[in-house]
Amino acid sequence: MSVIRKSRNHARGRELRRQVTLVAFLVLIAGAAFPQRQQPSEEQLKKWLQNAPEADANHDGKLTAAEAQAYRQKRMGKQRPQQGGAEAPTSPTTSRSRQAQKPAPDYPDVKYGPYERNLLDVWLAKSDKPAPVVIYIHGGGFVHGDKSGVPALVLQECLKSQISVASIIYRFISTDPFPAPQHDGARAVQFIRSKAKEWNIDPAKVAAFGGSAGAGISLFLAFHDDMADPMSSDTVLRQSTRLTCAGSFSGQTSYDPLVIQQWIGGRAAEHPSILLAYRCKSPDEFKNPALQKTYDEVSAIKHLTKDDPPVFMFYTEPDRPLPAEGKPGQGIHHPIFGHKLKEKMDALGIENVYHHKDQYQGDPYMEMLEFFKKQFAKK
Repeated sequence: MSVIRKSRNHARGRELRRQVTLVAFLVLIAGAAFPQRQQPSEEQLKKWLQNAPEADANHDGKLTAAEAQAYRQKRMGKQRPQQGGAEAPTSPTTSRSRQAQKPAPDYPDVKYGPYERNLLDVWLAKSDKPAPVVIYIHGGGFVHGDKSGVPALVLQECLKSQISVASIIYRFISTDPFPAPQHDGARAVQFIRSKAKEWNIDPAKVAAFGGSAGAGISLFLAFHDDMADPMSSDTVLRQSTRLTCAGSFSGQTSYDPLVIQQWIGGRAAEHPSILLAYRCKSPDEFKNPALQKTYDEVSAIKHLTKDDPPVFMFYTEPDRPLPAEGKPGQGIHHPIFGHKLKEKMDALGIENVYHHKDQYQGDPYMEMLEFFKKQFAKK
């Protein structure tokens, strides 16, 4: 290997190690408010772009004050992400979701497991018979996000349609690496089923959806073999983890960095959260064969079989090839994740819907809920 190549690889590894150790710092940046009427300097914007490249919404290599402000507000959960964000579907009617009011949960901060972040909120539908339930799982790169992000429009429409809603939080990879978030999602489904009688929930009609990381967990739950343990002394763990259907907004169907590199290219696999999730200091460590078992466990598409439930998918990131030397993590919400899943689901004869914002009119949240209702109505 030439001296120049070694130098480049060393520099890239140093940069990635820095980003991994600064994952928690990115969250703090997102929460830092701008002083009133004072705009950040060019030097500040350059520094923030280095530490949080995902804040560059249009991927032009420059961070504007407006992009930094939108990124801060997104991280703080004060508004839905801007156009092209992983959490928010873009459509002419998304403003309806922002304007809708959220009722207070019937049961806030319910403990569903043994860990600090094993909490959920529940809104119960007024129904004479056991109601279906839709579970919202927040995104945020597995390092931030909160159950308060449940879209107000989804919440209102579900309750109006006599569908109960739950919104969960889960362990972050900053403290607990993969597969902790996925397994927390499974535990939450089991807990909700264990409360079916008390909460008037139909345990045979359970859906989950989310954006980005929340979508990845939802798909994991949809396709993974049932994790119920009928012999467990824990009555919660005896419950099924299976879903009736799932919704994915800009979801990753694989978290195997080698697969991501093959499918998407560029530097998508070098996202700081991917490195942190597997405790890798550089992409070279992705090739460690000892990690393959975990890659397979957390990647939803690895579990897909013909008996799995239907899925609604929506993507917003540009559907085009990535630059070879893009920013680390660029493309982590690429529509290829959806194309690969749709191809495999079609081959297995499993019902699915795929949309991209560039060819879509309407409200994807509303369409997803109609999709869920259709699945709930089946016997």
